[in-house]
Amino acid sequence: MAEPRIKDALNVKGVKQTMIGGQAVMEGVMMRGRRMYAMAVRKPDQTIELVRKTMTPIGDKYPVLKWPVVRGVVSFLESLVTGMRIITQSAEIAGLEDTDEEPSAFEKKLEKIFGDKMNNVIMYGVVVIAIGLAVGLFMLLPVWLGHFFTPLLGENTWALGIVEGLLRIAIFLAYVYLVSLSKDIKRVYQYHGAEHKTINCFEHQSELTVENVRNHSRLHKRCGTSFLLIVMVMAMLVFMFVRTDVVILRLLSRVILVPLIAGLSYEIIKWAGRNDNAFVNAISYPGLCLQRITTAEPDDGMIETAITAMNAVLESEPKSC
Repeated sequence: MAEPRIKDALNVKGVKQTMIGGQAVMEGVMMRGRRMYAMAVRKPDQTIELVRKTMTPIGDKYPVLKWPVVRGVVSFLESLVTGMRIITQSAEIAGLEDTDEEPSAFEKKLEKIFGDKMNNVIMYGVVVIAIGLAVGLFMLLPVWLGHFFTPLLGENTWALGIVEGLLRIAIFLAYVYLVSLSKDIKRVYQYHGAEHKTINCFEHQSELTVENVRNHSRLHKRCGTSFLLIVMVMAMLVFMFVRTDVVILRLLSRVILVPLIAGLSYEIIKWAGRNDNAFVNAISYPGLCLQRITTAEPDDGMIETAITAMNAVLESEPKSC
């Protein structure tokens, strides 16, 4: 099948505005509305298991968390926690994890300490480790590598932000490409494509059938892949104004400013998804190009799975979608 045309994903004229998002999981797709998500997973016997879960946004309890920029940080953290949980659950449903395996001594010790809360403790621990690795790989490593360019820049410390930014983007692109070489990840990328196609079909107000969904683009302006790339570019711009040739101070500033950068990037991707002009398209274009790697053309079974998840959200939240 021919590569999807980026101009189709850029053009949002006449497209229904919706806040429905999604995520590819192991052998399935999760679709998320405003207050619930639905996950459809293909089981070993080829039937589809549907999981629905109601969510209560933390911003309902603490309105300050709905403020611009702040809401981006909150959304990012909530997505990480939810994402880890549903990927683990989807692997169990798809039969990719041996649930009958005897717990290790370490797991037994954790269960003794935390009891019924053990799974949540492990989940949050994994999220913390994932964030730490991401900050180390994409924020701190470029600072260390950029230090070697200091003698070439002289007093132009502002240029370190550009050098680090280019190194950060190069590391990110290399990471995405290397991950894409895995056969297991290839199937996840196909489900990612099915998720985007289904959302595009709904937003273009077409009936959600396998045939209709198949004809839509697998690229989408609000994709998390585009968000991460915008984070890289935003980091470059912000760090241009944080000028110091002291490595420790640069390292600290990169960690401290991560929430601000994530929040600003969230606002940009949210704004880009609602608008259609030359400037917005220029911002969105690199992320859509990257999605050609992080998505793949799904088969009909994958599309059917994504439609199942989407229909469950639409049934639960018909007015808010």
